[in-house]
Amino acid sequence: MPDVKARIAVFVSGGGTNLQALIDAQQSGIIKSGEIVLVVASNPGAYALTRAEKAGIDGVVAFKKELGSQEAFEAKIIESLDEYNIDFIILAGFMSILSENFTSRYPNRIINVHPALIPSFCGKGYYGLRVHEEALKYGVKVTGATVHFVNEIPDGGEIIAQKAVYIEEGDTPEILQRRVMEQAEWKLLPEAAEMVSKRILKERGII
Repeated sequence: MPDVKARIAVFVSGGGTNLQALIDAQQSGIIKSGEIVLVVASNPGAYALTRAEKAGIDGVVAFKKELGSQEAFEAKIIESLDEYNIDFIILAGFMSILSENFTSRYPNRIINVHPALIPSFCGKGYYGLRVHEEALKYGVKVTGATVHFVNEIPDGGEIIAQKAVYIEEGDTPEILQRRVMEQAEWKLLPEAAEMVSKRILKERGII
């Protein structure tokens, strides 16, 4: 195992369950080519910051309302990423849209997990419970999660991995959301994090 690891920043907005799955995967050795060195929160009250602190990971807050504009918000984030020499970014329940100006700085270096099988139930406005509400309303029998690279189009980047989850009788959006997390998101995201970390180390000739 190389001593040098890809340096990862995880972007969060809320409770940080996906962040916890990544921390657990790092501790259990699923993620071994990368290391989470920074958590960036778009909300000062995000419980994800507490999770980061408990795991000994530094956290920073970029609060758009306080910073006043998208430009200032992204500038604050970029400053933190540069300070920590970040190699790649994982969006884990990050509720702020990033501009093309930001995403183009990190081509194939930002990944996101979406709680549906893209191209279904994705794009602008499809996040959180709404994704599961729409899946149930439509009557699909299978949903799931997708990890993809991030570009300027919401949910528009190249797909890295997908995992299917069956819809069961009596599912509510909340029950379905939990099952998609447990069966798909929390498995796919750490696997994708390792895959991208490894790719970065290979590109640098480290492994």
